[in-house]
Amino acid sequence: MAIVPQASAAITAGSTILPERRRVLGIACSAHALHDGYTDLIYVLLPVWQAEFALSYAALGLLRMLYTGAMAGLQVPASILASRIGAASVLSIGTALAAGAYLTIGLTGAGFTLLAASLLAAGIGSSTQHPLASALVSRAFDGPSRRAALGTYNFAGDLGKMAVPAALAWLLVIMPWRSALGLIGILGVAVAAAVLTLPRSMTRVQPGAESKSSPVKATRSAIPRRKTAFPLLLCIGILDSGTRMGFLAFLPFVLQAKGASTPMVGLALSLVFAGGAAGKLACGLLGARLGVLRTVLLTELATALGIVLLDPLPLTAGLASLVVIGMALNGTSSVLYGTVPELVAPERQERAFGLFYTGTIGGGAIAPVLYGLVGDAIGPSHAILAVGGVCLLTLPLAIALAPALRER
Repeated sequence: MAIVPQASAAITAGSTILPERRRVLGIACSAHALHDGYTDLIYVLLPVWQAEFALSYAALGLLRMLYTGAMAGLQVPASILASRIGAASVLSIGTALAAGAYLTIGLTGAGFTLLAASLLAAGIGSSTQHPLASALVSRAFDGPSRRAALGTYNFAGDLGKMAVPAALAWLLVIMPWRSALGLIGILGVAVAAAVLTLPRSMTRVQPGAESKSSPVKATRSAIPRRKTAFPLLLCIGILDSGTRMGFLAFLPFVLQAKGASTPMVGLALSLVFAGGAAGKLACGLLGARLGVLRTVLLTELATALGIVLLDPLPLTAGLASLVVIGMALNGTSSVLYGTVPELVAPERQERAFGLFYTGTIGGGAIAPVLYGLVGDAIGPSHAILAVGGVCLLTLPLAIALAPALRER
């Protein structure tokens, strides 16, 4: 008879926890959408900054690198800080820092130096989002619902990539770019405040098994089951990320050469990101059917071909092709990310994911600078062809990775 009260208590507890879980997911999704939007709205402003500050393509690439470099390099330190003062607190501070950086640019009449410093600060703030928001969702859910929740969280980032740059592009039609960026900054302040309202029961960092294991054991278990497999996968991810960032950096200029207006550039980026969101889902299913090797070969070939064909196409046809290019451009990343657990020991997957995120985001941060130098030398139309050529380097790496995948 004692089972009945216990069951009743469990039901009551479950009905109380469910809304809190949904609240965590909703706020984490908002943070992901905001930060991914903050990251990609820079592409809309690159032509504006070039005109206002008389910048070279390399200087524009440097601005982009300051943001993405800080975001890539500080994810692990952000996780360490969260273990001491709480994930929600660090995520809120980071979101407020990124929002404050955009407000500074928008409200102060910043010159190039302050613009660069503010983008660096925004990147530091955004470094908190991926590791901490995903961890909050993972702790709030368990079992099959965790996978669904993380899938929703990941998709929210793609929505932000579509919505925020498009919103900024349309705001530029009715107001100066600084005022438009200030409004986007205010949105970040609201999200930072919302993060602080998360229930503490859902945001506590539990000590993991890593701290209880011996240093020797932890070091040995961090070694991939096949020594060359994870490094190969990481190299493919870095090249794939560099291709994506290089393409996006030159896309506004290639479209403007075809006669595109600023709102059209914003629409074009939204089309790429919409295709990317669909590509992540489609390529994840495709990878399960065709395998990692065939899927990577297919998507990378499609990416290179789409980039090469974009330059000679007229504006309307070029815009129409961007959804397909976006599917291939972003689809590979979902296959690569899903392969990480297959190549490392189970107890070291978190560290492997951290290394993979840091490497790919770091590669994406450096790529615009390198491609910017190429653009200064040969122009954006030819430089974007070089981006497509470098993309093909992933093909032999994927073939070299295939034996490790067959072993499992």
